[in-house]
Amino acid sequence: MRQPRLLVARRLFGDLLEPLRAHYRLDVHDSDVPLSPAALTARLQGCWGLLASGTERVDAQLLAACPDLRAVSLVTVGFNNLDLPACQARGLLLSNAPGVLTEATADFGLALLLAAARRVGEGERFVRAGQWQGWAIDQFAGAPVAGTTLGVVGLGRIGAAIARRAHHGFGMRIVYSQRRASPEAVALQAQHLPQTDLLRLADHVVVMVPYGPDTHHLIGAAELALMKPSATLVNLARGGVVDDVALASALQSGRLAAAGLDVFEGEPAVHPHLLACPNAVLTPHIASSTLPTRRAMVQLAVDNLLAWAEGRPGPSPI
Repeated sequence: MRQPRLLVARRLFGDLLEPLRAHYRLDVHDSDVPLSPAALTARLQGCWGLLASGTERVDAQLLAACPDLRAVSLVTVGFNNLDLPACQARGLLLSNAPGVLTEATADFGLALLLAAARRVGEGERFVRAGQWQGWAIDQFAGAPVAGTTLGVVGLGRIGAAIARRAHHGFGMRIVYSQRRASPEAVALQAQHLPQTDLLRLADHVVVMVPYGPDTHHLIGAAELALMKPSATLVNLARGGVVDDVALASALQSGRLAAAGLDVFEGEPAVHPHLLACPNAVLTPHIASSTLPTRRAMVQLAVDNLLAWAEGRPGPSPI
């Protein structure tokens, strides 16, 4: 029986892809530049499966143009690039890569919080520019972190891992908001609050909710106005959960002290108003970027495809 075709839509780790060749004919787009929607559609002609990142959009239009597509395996946790109703109507096999990036992302979340609150980015740029003339009593005075209140919007796997680090390592009080109480809350002595109360109370806020229509601009101008002027906002979720234009305005006006962002609306483009904010620490979607973690993400996506080739359920279905 002829092997089914599989499109690998991004440059990944070639050694991890090799086991797939026993079951699939691979078409590898060995580039960090994503395929355009038209190019993706063209490359998927005759393909049974797609191994993708969170960039490639799989929606009703693409599915109508790619009648042979039966499976999509993502190397990412987020799957807002999938039109789930359309995929489910087709009966596609779907998987993502949860769990394997939790600890690396949580480490980075705390690093981003500390960098923003303690003005690390501003200080580093100041030194590199040759502007430092010596110690001053209030130079780059930032906000305290230890013993303050951390608000976590979305206490899922990663949100809880950040909260554990903050609570046990920095003695922070944890408050959180989401639709239902989290089973992690008891061990963290975390208080479940409505989002409006969380924003008013917290000294620092980390956003860790999935992106979708219900969470688009979950943090916008009205929500930012509730926060303390001394507060820090960190977004590790997805671009679009936070209204970047409203955030830039709050940062520029002094309505908010600092922000740390690893994700952006329309990335890799970053809104120029955010780029103009010295009190924003901006990183290029690297929260999960340790080599072991990124390899584990690809391995889990490969494992799903290997399982499907053998007629078994994959380890991480959506």
